[in-house]
Amino acid sequence: MEDKSSVVAALQRVKAINGKSFSEIAATTGLTNVYVAQLFRRQAQLKPETVASLRSAVPQLDDTHIEAMMLPPMRSYDPNLLQEPAVYRLHEAVMHFGESIKEIINEDFGDGIKQSTVLQGCTNKEAYKILGYHAIV
Repeated sequence: MEDKSSVVAALQRVKAINGKSFSEIAATTGLTNVYVAQLFRRQAQLKPETVASLRSAVPQLDDTHIEAMMLPPMRSYDPNLLQEPAVYRLHEAVMHFGESIKEIINEDFGDGIKQSTVLQGCTNKEAYKILGYHAIV
């Protein structure tokens, strides 16, 4: 596997064959669903201590896949991604709540400068009284 797009395509095929969602893989590995999704998109680096649990959850991953996932990632995004409605709404929410979130980070951590590489993210589904289910990010 040579370039990022071919690696990601191969990893996505393995996930499709496996049939588990990112949340299901996360539940069996003890990782967050966002981190698992980042691993399969080559946006995060698989750590040696996580290999066994990931292989157990997704036995279709071969040595080539694991080796590619363990390389330091080239983190990037497509600028057109903001046109995707879900991504646009997340961006909008961060822009509206950003100052409050930053103030809470300042209160809890000091300077308020957090590296995105050490932030933990997950998504969950929660029932809401009026409008059905909502994504909790």
